[in-house]
Amino acid sequence: MENHGRGPAPRPTEDPLPYEGVWRFTASAVDASVPQARHAVRDLLYRQGVPLTDDQVHALLLIVSELVTNAVRHAALLSPMLAVEVAVGAEWVRVAVEDNHPYRPTALEADHGQTGGRGLLLVREVTQEAGGVCDVEHTASGGKVIWAALPLKPAHVP
Repeated sequence: MENHGRGPAPRPTEDPLPYEGVWRFTASAVDASVPQARHAVRDLLYRQGVPLTDDQVHALLLIVSELVTNAVRHAALLSPMLAVEVAVGAEWVRVAVEDNHPYRPTALEADHGQTGGRGLLLVREVTQEAGGVCDVEHTASGGKVIWAALPLKPAHVP
């Protein structure tokens, strides 16, 4: 599995856990895609049996909603399609939203006094509160991907 520098690298294991993997789907950059993406990610996490707390699931779904909403609102003119990716490793889960708009938002690093960009500030706060990391990167095609990775709590720890 290639990492492409996005988020924590998967750790090699001899026997991958049943919930590990990478899933990607595309959607039109329209309002209806926000709840569809949220439900698709929720269903995937439950179907794969990813060991998440309710708080972690809520955090991931909020992040997906905010990132897809931003792609719909700010990138749709130049990027009529967007991609959502969910990557799950033994110790982390990462959600990412990619579009083909070249503008790289800076709200992930903005201060609270700034107007606008509250969605990405919320993503940053939720991610940090969960002990994770988030970032925005340019893609090889000239667009961008915004991702957030949260740590998984090991299932075998008492």
